Amino acid sequence: MAKKIDHIGIAVSSLEKYIPFYRDVLGLEFEGTEIVEEQKVKVAFFKIGESRIELLEPISEESPIAKFIEKKGEGMHHLAISSEDVSKDIEVMKEKGVRLIDETPRCGAHQTKIAFIHPKETRVLVELTEQTH
Repeated sequence: MAKKIDHIGIAVSSLEKYIPFYRDVLGLEFEGTEIVEEQKVKVAFFKIGESRIELLEPISEESPIAKFIEKKGEGMHHLAISSEDVSKDIEVMKEKGVRLIDETPRCGAHQTKIAFIHPKETRVLVELTEQTH
């Protein structure tokens, strides 16, 4: 099931405002930005060891990230855990009665398959992420 921490997602109102801090002050390797239409966000990734930090900026008021920032402010949004098979992990969790946000995988950044576990189960939003390339 879980292999490692893939990334930590941080909700921000502006990538432009925060990219310089992570890149120039912390010295993290900036891997670029990407728009994830399905989630209505623009993301920026920074490599740190075997993991990444992902900044998420909403590109629509309908974005879950926009709603998160409106309700809770900028800050940690989710913890992503690498999975070898998100579909299989979802089925195992459903069998164990785990409350899920996604009962089928959806598309994430970097051509990944993702699914979210409800934060009431884990006390923080957890994303399962499977590399597909």
